[in-house]
Amino acid sequence: MTSTHEPKVVISGRGEDRVRSGHPWIYRTDVVDALAAGGDTVVVHNPRGRIVGRALFSDKSQIALRMLTVGEAPAGLDLWRTRLSAAIAFRRSLGIDATACRLVHGEGDLLPSLVVDQYGEHLVVQALSQGVARLLPEIVGLLVEQVKPAGILARNDVRVRQLEGLDSSVALLHGEVPELVHVREGRIDHAVDLWHGQKTGLFLDQRENRVAARAYAHGRMLDCFSYHGAFALQLADRCESVVALDVSEDAVGHIGRNAARNGIGNIEARVANVFDALRHLEREGERFDTVVLDPPAFAKSRDAVEKAHAGYKEINLRAMKLLRPGGILVTCTCSYHVDEASFGQIAYEASIDARARMTVVEKRMQSRDHPVVLGVPETYYLKCFILRKLA
Repeated sequence: MTSTHEPKVVISGRGEDRVRSGHPWIYRTDVVDALAAGGDTVVVHNPRGRIVGRALFSDKSQIALRMLTVGEAPAGLDLWRTRLSAAIAFRRSLGIDATACRLVHGEGDLLPSLVVDQYGEHLVVQALSQGVARLLPEIVGLLVEQVKPAGILARNDVRVRQLEGLDSSVALLHGEVPELVHVREGRIDHAVDLWHGQKTGLFLDQRENRVAARAYAHGRMLDCFSYHGAFALQLADRCESVVALDVSEDAVGHIGRNAARNGIGNIEARVANVFDALRHLEREGERFDTVVLDPPAFAKSRDAVEKAHAGYKEINLRAMKLLRPGGILVTCTCSYHVDEASFGQIAYEASIDARARMTVVEKRMQSRDHPVVLGVPETYYLKCFILRKLA
């Protein structure tokens, strides 16, 4: 039974159907009544007064409720402790050949809007809703108890927090976190800036795709949108030479330092706008045996899908033209709004315009420590195709 003092939200029948289907999000349009404040953990009722479950409530976001439990089960600190323990144990069971991984992937671990990444002895957390923001001190305590990190950093500087009415900040929550942290990914050592780097420091969701791509890499390689060169570094020993492109001068500097740190001498890092650079390389008659396209999300909202489609097609078309026969294209999108079928269609249309016969070698997704939940398509955001050019 629910306490009379427990904050309460009533949802519509449509909202209840959504919960029963397994989706953890209830939108504001399906909230009938709310006797709660933003950030509360609430008991959720259907229109007939029956308990549907318990959830984190937001009074700002269009995602008003993020379900924690279904039915009568409570959603106190013991629930968070148990689910954190299960998430961490799962990562330990994966045998990841790296000292950096995602420990908690929000909805994928039944801990909605909480992200926890591990970099060696340090953790980076993101509180992406009002509810998790309020619970963060308790969550930090549980992480200290279970992981015993040297330090915990909050990277609460992501755009989604604005939709929750939360401020943007980076703050030390526990212990110490140095400016640079060294982690290993396979054979590669990375110096990671946890305080200022993109995402939480590294693109951990591409780790297994980098390993997969390494099996096919050969000859002359072009790495586009390279950032700190994670693909370039991982594939370099399989290639004669690597050209790594990024629009950021700071990122290109990191590529050079990371290459030197790992004793890799065949990477040339260039500051370049990739769209312009691909056209220029084509005009100059350059050819490559391996091309990697790992761009930022072109479609950050549904309204941007059409423009994103054109952008993805353009870079894939140019990359296919630059490939020699037998060459490998590793092409990715991290746009949730571009689903796998749509991305495959984009690659096909690009191949037609490039007059290139392409075969699918592998279709891949985000690394296993970023789980996808069946029935929750929002959790399947990263698509990676490894393609081979026939002619």
